[in-house]
Amino acid sequence: MINPGYVLTMARYNAWQNKQMMTAMAGMSEDALQVDRGAFFGSILATVNHILWADAMWMARFQGQEPPAVSIEASTTLHPTHAAWSAERFRMDGRILLWAEKIHALDLVGDLTWYSGFMKRHVTKPRGALIMHMFNHQTHHRGQIHAMLTGAGVAAPVSDLFFMPEAGPWL
Repeated sequence: MINPGYVLTMARYNAWQNKQMMTAMAGMSEDALQVDRGAFFGSILATVNHILWADAMWMARFQGQEPPAVSIEASTTLHPTHAAWSAERFRMDGRILLWAEKIHALDLVGDLTWYSGFMKRHVTKPRGALIMHMFNHQTHHRGQIHAMLTGAGVAAPVSDLFFMPEAGPWL
């Protein structure tokens, strides 16, 4: 279904997109970042916080580590400012990149089982599909952020994968 090249390319894409979002958001006031703009999680800051929380949750599952201490309901309020979010986002992007650089084909097969606090039960799904889901989830919510930035009059980042520097061997 996927291979290590895909995982590394998507990890690089994630970091590239987040760096561009940080830059776009840096020109906005903290109040503007917290305005409810009608997206699923409301504001730009709430949405980027949710993506960061979800990345931490998935990485904990993939790496067999402790998950974030807060639930999905609190995911939107993890970091109250752009600066706090940016620092943690930078660290998470580094963590994802280091993990992706070490992925082997065998790491992408088999099932992963975890307890879902949201579903209140254990869930088992194919590991490769879950890795694809993590990257798809990031892209999905960044699309919402793109629309919110545009609506706020901010130049939104270029998001087409083929524009990414060093896009990867499959492009």
